[in-house]
Amino acid sequence: MALDTQDRDELLARLSNLRNDVNALLDEVAKEIIGQEAVLRLMLAASFARGHCLLVGVPGLAKTSMVKALARALDLPFKRIQFTPDLMPSDITGTEVLFEEQGARGFRFVQGPLFASVILADEINRTPPKTQAALLEAMQERQVTVANRTHELPNPFLVIATQNPIEQEGTYELPEAQLDRFMFQVEVNYPSLQEEESILMRASEGLMRAAGVLDGDRVREIQALIQGVHCTNYMVSYVARLIRATRPGDDFSPAFVNELVEWGAGPRAGQFLIQGGKALAAMDGRPTVSPADIQALAVPVLRHRVAPNFQAQADGVTSVDLIRRVLEATPIPKG
Repeated sequence: MALDTQDRDELLARLSNLRNDVNALLDEVAKEIIGQEAVLRLMLAASFARGHCLLVGVPGLAKTSMVKALARALDLPFKRIQFTPDLMPSDITGTEVLFEEQGARGFRFVQGPLFASVILADEINRTPPKTQAALLEAMQERQVTVANRTHELPNPFLVIATQNPIEQEGTYELPEAQLDRFMFQVEVNYPSLQEEESILMRASEGLMRAAGVLDGDRVREIQALIQGVHCTNYMVSYVARLIRATRPGDDFSPAFVNELVEWGAGPRAGQFLIQGGKALAAMDGRPTVSPADIQALAVPVLRHRVAPNFQAQADGVTSVDLIRRVLEATPIPKG
């Protein structure tokens, strides 16, 4: 539905305020974190679009520090969960404990660390699938069920998990159902030379901490605002064709997908592309999703949803390579 002039002007003003908030927030995080702005923007987009992030990178790239600094700048309650082989589901969701009060006995629910707005699931692949599965309901439904009782999680609720791509001993591969709950899989890379020099120089200086820029009420307001960002029919058509192009045997899939892909992305990937595109547009102060938004998110949304087959792996072709080729092979529909 087209907006009238007054509504459009109001939307543009609110989006401009959001862009200013985002810039102020990134400036605050920069007091603690040098570089990694692309990663931080994706984490912000996930938060505003009610999604979750999986950060993949070698140790020592400040993944934990980034998440903590972001939580401080968002001014949201933060909890870090260190995933280990002996971690049990109740250790993260909470448990019922027996209590006695004035001669009466009963059970009281004691909340686990999941009851915070920003959750850092550190080295999520170091815990068994049973404990990993405890996150499924929390991430999808924003609630946990303990002893047949359902407990609502805070709103907003953002899970950011980390994973080391190199050291695989003592780890458990994340199930596909778990991976699919993450809106983005974000690769955290090494800093540039200039950034690394700045990091080394800052190590000898006093540590600065990010101050709160937003709060829970403002984040919820932004989440509602993002729903007002427009995604045209031709952009929806583009996303649908892009997703279908990743599936072997589909009418829209290029020949190389049929040859090199084991399985492709499902409809949830398309939903995440549109929601993430709305978040990126809003963060830039724009009222409409653009093809550039979708293309910018294609890799983080699809890299864990497109599986190269044995032939692709033997040829050294990665999911990222395949996604980039799909982008090149899928034309943008004209509006």
